[in-house]
Amino acid sequence: MRTQLFRGAVALAAVLFLASSALAQSVVRGKVNDAQGKPVEGATVVFEAEGVNRRVQTKTDKSGEFLQVGLQSGAYKVTASKDGVGSQTLPSTVRQGPNNQPLNFAITASSAMSAADKQAAQAVQVAAGAAMEAMKAGQHDDAIAKFNEVIATVPNCADCYYNIGVAQTQKQRPAEAEAAFKKAIELKPDSAEAYTGLANLYNAQKKFDLAAEASAKASQFSGGAAGGGSAEASFNQGVILFNAGKFAEAKTQFEAAVKADPNMSMAHYQLGMTNLNTGDFAGAVTALEAYLKVDPDGPKAAEVKAALPAVQGMVKK
Repeated sequence: MRTQLFRGAVALAAVLFLASSALAQSVVRGKVNDAQGKPVEGATVVFEAEGVNRRVQTKTDKSGEFLQVGLQSGAYKVTASKDGVGSQTLPSTVRQGPNNQPLNFAITASSAMSAADKQAAQAVQVAAGAAMEAMKAGQHDDAIAKFNEVIATVPNCADCYYNIGVAQTQKQRPAEAEAAFKKAIELKPDSAEAYTGLANLYNAQKKFDLAAEASAKASQFSGGAAGGGSAEASFNQGVILFNAGKFAEAKTQFEAAVKADPNMSMAHYQLGMTNLNTGDFAGAVTALEAYLKVDPDGPKAAEVKAALPAVQGMVKK
């Protein structure tokens, strides 16, 4: 009887898993640079929801980067500003999960710029804004062309190459995507986003060793498990390790993810699936029950509710 239940659990794990990497909360990243392309520390980034009275703000770190978690889905007007430097406003559509398009600002102090500089900076901003709009609309070839227009003026635009990599991935051009992500890393060696792009690309190609290596770099540069904190980075690395059949290592990453963010429902879910695959039925029950507690109406809730009685039965055997 136990053998039959165990086989059923493994089959269930195969059906339920399917490498879903959606997170319960939205994650929006971005960077604020000045006119010379240098990061702006302490810039204020304000998210204003369109059509409703909802306003959230955050600050950039010493690298000019910011992270906003937990925004509700919808259209936003996002403004980055700092006294004495300048400001810029970009549109953004926020969706639940970690894969929102990065917001990259180039804020300038008009008093410090010549008329020619102002015109050039404005042209770059217009091209970058048009490229991002094309990305959001799913017009990936158009986005690639527009990002290349920006690169023609700003050759060291690492974010442009990153976004080209994302667009090429969406067009299922792995070689071109890989080249773009690697160029982004060449220009910005600590680009967690570019390493994440490479990890996802390699994972889709079942190049699991390369995916794990890239994911570890992403975790390192985003302050992940090794550096103590990024639930998203730990979760992504766990998924890659799970797909590679390295369940012990995957479990460590999922445990780090739920420790860093106890409300990350999919990390609880994947931890449950990992425990099932290693025969730790008690651990699977605990993790799956935690998933339901965090996200009782989540995308996996119906499947987990249907599976739990059988897994609970295995614990009692």
